[in-house]
Amino acid sequence: MIGPNGAGKSTLIRVLLGLQAPDAGEVWLKPKLRLGYVPQKITINELMPLTVERFVALAKHKNNNEVNDALAEAGVVHLNKQAITSLSGGEFQRVLLARALLQKPQLLILDEPAQGVDVIGQAELYEKISALKDKHGFGVLMISHDLHLVMQKTDQVLCLNQHICCSGQPDDVSNHPEYQRLFGDLPAAGLAVYTHQHDHCHDLQGNVVTGSCKHPEHNGSSDEQKDAPHG
Repeated sequence: MIGPNGAGKSTLIRVLLGLQAPDAGEVWLKPKLRLGYVPQKITINELMPLTVERFVALAKHKNNNEVNDALAEAGVVHLNKQAITSLSGGEFQRVLLARALLQKPQLLILDEPAQGVDVIGQAELYEKISALKDKHGFGVLMISHDLHLVMQKTDQVLCLNQHICCSGQPDDVSNHPEYQRLFGDLPAAGLAVYTHQHDHCHDLQGNVVTGSCKHPEHNGSSDEQKDAPHG
């Protein structure tokens, strides 16, 4: 599920989960459908003495073995005794994933799961989600701003902007006029490349130095370094 900020993506998720009543229409879910949910953001009081293991167990009463199995699947079992408030962004998102896996979901719902995670952590998290999907066979409904991931990895795309702009297979959506209007000016993968005029030199420790760059610590001339693009 993609769309600009304020498009209604998170609201739609909350309606599907029964956390918010729809203004009109109706919601139909398969009877006894098991859902796992990774929210966009959770705020935890920093003074609360809550370990990772206990935080995950609060989602559903399970024994420690089941909790630790879920943490192991998410790749964070080594953090089970650590304070939940001490985790990095990437670690916390994996703990939320473990919490959702504890439900044995048939449908895993993820609201921007990589928010607050660095680039390397994002790639690892998406690979983990994909591997778990293949292993357990559950469906995945995910809100994402990573257009490269959406167009490369998903089966169906729903584009929202206060209404359904377009939907279908990624190739069809990417060529749709509404999608082009919303995202057509973005470079591939949603990334921008910038050029930095490198008008100074560095030593081997990365410190800025004055004078000529022509010494053994540098490959190439100062002009070559000045004109080299940095991304």
